[in-house]
Amino acid sequence: MIYLDNAATTRTKPPAVAQAVLEALSACGSCGRGAHEGALSAARTVYGTREKIAALLGCPRADHVCFTQNSTQALNIAISGLLGPGDHVISTDLEHNSVLRPLCRLRERGTAVDFVPADGRGRLDYGGFERLLRPETKAVACTHASNLTGDVVDIQRVGRFAREHGLLFILDASQTAGVLPIDMTAMGVSVVCFTGHKGLMGPQGTGGLCVQEGLDIRPFAVGGTGVQSYSETQPEEYPTRLEAGTLNSHGLAGLSAALDFLNETGAVHAWEDALARRFYKAVRDLPGVTVYGDWEAPVRVPIVTLNIGDWDSALVSDELSERFGIATRPGAHCAPRLHRRLGTADQGAVRFSWSYFNTEAETETAAAAVRVLALEAAEG
Repeated sequence: MIYLDNAATTRTKPPAVAQAVLEALSACGSCGRGAHEGALSAARTVYGTREKIAALLGCPRADHVCFTQNSTQALNIAISGLLGPGDHVISTDLEHNSVLRPLCRLRERGTAVDFVPADGRGRLDYGGFERLLRPETKAVACTHASNLTGDVVDIQRVGRFAREHGLLFILDASQTAGVLPIDMTAMGVSVVCFTGHKGLMGPQGTGGLCVQEGLDIRPFAVGGTGVQSYSETQPEEYPTRLEAGTLNSHGLAGLSAALDFLNETGAVHAWEDALARRFYKAVRDLPGVTVYGDWEAPVRVPIVTLNIGDWDSALVSDELSERFGIATRPGAHCAPRLHRRLGTADQGAVRFSWSYFNTEAETETAAAAVRVLALEAAEG
């Protein structure tokens, strides 16, 4: 199989990731639950991973890295824990449902929500941030990069807007953590939400949020933490404030190994970007092929999303899989607002996405497959 669905999850991991998980299964107990070797081994693993994430994302304190199962859970914690009735939040048309649905639920409870519009190519109207500003605006919640088009949001610009108006800034880094440089302190980000199984190349079931010092996030879930057991309320201190229940120490061991690989390898984005652009250049002028997103932008994440004529995206993806052995993602990609802006709400679109472990040969094979299907579509 040629796996080009890395924006959903990276399938090929650094070999050390699986080894680290296997070793942790035998060595780790429950983090923070005792002083025996199993518990201490888990605690060392978890804290070491906190330190690596803090360094990667510019979080000033390792104990303000709070682990979750994925970025969806992290975004729910941040959005629900910082906003409430009477508040106003600005988001964008580029958002994934992991941002949209928590915001819509808050809107039902009295939080006002507005969205900065995107045009028919998926480009944000940055002037919309200023136009949507209200006296009661409390936060901006937006993605760093679209999981549909691969377009990157100018986070420096959004962070500057948030700082100038005293707003909180919640960043969805699902598609960019491990891919693009992120320094939450320098960029003016209040909370960075990330997942471990995409660009970080770690196991599924790992993710979290990095929290700016001094920020008060209401716990989304409460329960066991291993500390302050006689208190009826969740501990106030981070990270236990947001980490009810037993952590996935085994998965975090794998994430730690993936972070080591990224640090040792250096910038992996250059290779991924080169492959995506190579594919784009090979398919963009094929008959009946429409490629979405702003390809004049200098920085993108390694995603190419397209349609072939009026063929349903699920049919195209199935043909790619069954005839050519190429894995892609069709449909709506949990990005309903952007699909409507692109005019693809009914057809959906086919997303190709690369990781560091993909090759030029795989990319050429995928482009050739699209060429075959495009010619077949043109012939009717």
